[in-house]
Amino acid sequence: MIHRLIRPLGLLAGALLIIGLTVGTGAVQAMSSSAAESDGIAGAPSADGGVDQSRSRYSYQMDPGQAVSDEYLVQNTGTTAQSVTVYATDAFNGDDGAFSLLNGGVSPVDVGRWVTFANGADQITATLEPGASQVIPFTVTTPADARPGDHAGGIIVSALSPSGQISLDRRVAIRLYVRVKGALQAGLTISSIASSYQAELNPFSGKTQLTVTLNNTGNVALGATTVSRVRGIFGIPLSGISREEIPEMLPGSTRTLTMTVPGVGSWIYLNPQVNLAATIDKEAINPGVLPTASRDTALIVVPWGALIILLLTGLIYFLVRFTRLRGAQRAAAWIEYTEAEARRQARGE
Repeated sequence: MIHRLIRPLGLLAGALLIIGLTVGTGAVQAMSSSAAESDGIAGAPSADGGVDQSRSRYSYQMDPGQAVSDEYLVQNTGTTAQSVTVYATDAFNGDDGAFSLLNGGVSPVDVGRWVTFANGADQITATLEPGASQVIPFTVTTPADARPGDHAGGIIVSALSPSGQISLDRRVAIRLYVRVKGALQAGLTISSIASSYQAELNPFSGKTQLTVTLNNTGNVALGATTVSRVRGIFGIPLSGISREEIPEMLPGSTRTLTMTVPGVGSWIYLNPQVNLAATIDKEAINPGVLPTASRDTALIVVPWGALIILLLTGLIYFLVRFTRLRGAQRAAAWIEYTEAEARRQARGE
């Protein structure tokens, strides 16, 4: 199971709880409110023995082979004594693009391996009484051959507690970023684009769906702002602008997403377009010039709605003309009859 990162806003704000992992049964059960009250845990960056309110994540810029020391503050916000374990792991983007961390049973191979605690241990365990907190020192050491660019992970505090016949593993995590100095390449591309059209009863209010695949081809974590629209022949605008914010993508990650552009008429030839401008998190280290990208595709749409309207209009026109013609013919026949009858009466027949 993948655990997504939860960013604590402050240690005293209360425990930040994640869905528990069962041990032995294979089932998953959410924390109950009573369990949350008795077994709450929280964690935050630390400075001078307390919570460091100036940051909500760890972010370092380091040379290969460099070591940096820092502190993590954990607190038992529950009402019972708890044994907690603090360790680091690697991050990745989930299928929906969310920043996610490896399962506790999966060994890290990147920045999660660079974090050590007292005596070089890869994790540390502490027992905390209710309301108690403890500062956990740790060191981040980049390998001498670490590749330049961003490496992402998280510092996690985990508490295992029984809940009936199962055990719940509650994890609270803070993001960890290490940017190894060297040649930086901020690259974000649109590797593919496909489109489809969804007609409406009103032929001028259909929807165009764009499916695009984004690739972070560089070594810097980037988000993006995308703008999609539809043009027609000679670049004539056929829709408004649809804007979407794409969450941060880690280096090497790929994400496929679908965008919808409403209010597009079925104008036979459609030219859907996507423009992308890379962004960085407000707390991230600025990598310099950010990339842009654009991609378009062609779409031929049969204007069934317009054709149906034209067909109905033609049918109505034909019926009206036919009715008028029949009426004129009947009127002419009646006039001819009355005139013939008048002539017959005049002859005294």
